[in-house]
Amino acid sequence: MKFRTALVPIAALSLSACGLNSVPTAEENAKAKWADVQAQYQRRADLVPNLVATVKGSAASEGKILADVMNARAKATSVQVNANDLTDPAKVQQFQAAQQQLGGSLSRLLATTEAYPDLKSQANFTTLMSQLEGTENRITIAIRDYNQAVQDYNTRIRTFPDAVGAKIFYGAKPMTPFQAKAGADVAPTVNFGNGN
Repeated sequence: MKFRTALVPIAALSLSACGLNSVPTAEENAKAKWADVQAQYQRRADLVPNLVATVKGSAASEGKILADVMNARAKATSVQVNANDLTDPAKVQQFQAAQQQLGGSLSRLLATTEAYPDLKSQANFTTLMSQLEGTENRITIAIRDYNQAVQDYNTRIRTFPDAVGAKIFYGAKPMTPFQAKAGADVAPTVNFGNGN
């Protein structure tokens, strides 16, 4: 009887070191950070119609760029990745590609506004641009936080002793970090001659 009583604390201690609590905690943290990334992209998508409406009033001749922005927004908001899809690199990549397309369209739109100095002086445009810039910064921070949470989770499920519980009890799989598209380190070229 004393032997059994002595084994209970030892068993509890060994189980606590096997990731029974830390693995799901790290996984839920990464999922919460992904939700933050999605929320910031949604904020950007919500700002785009107002920005486009403001620009349309002053830059009607640049309709193609505005249409590109609206089409990219529609595509970006149609691609959904939920927390259960974070272990599927293809789904995360599809989400990233749609968001990068919207970002590229916005870059062209912003470059177009340089040709319309009177547009920049409009209070609504200035306010929207400020909100959009703040949102882009929030997106960057949310992605950084998500990638850190994914790194923490992936490290936890691969290192002893948490790897034991991660494999045996949860069947844990590594999550996919958010990655920049190849060539994202090169500044985009703006050429008004061909509509890009």
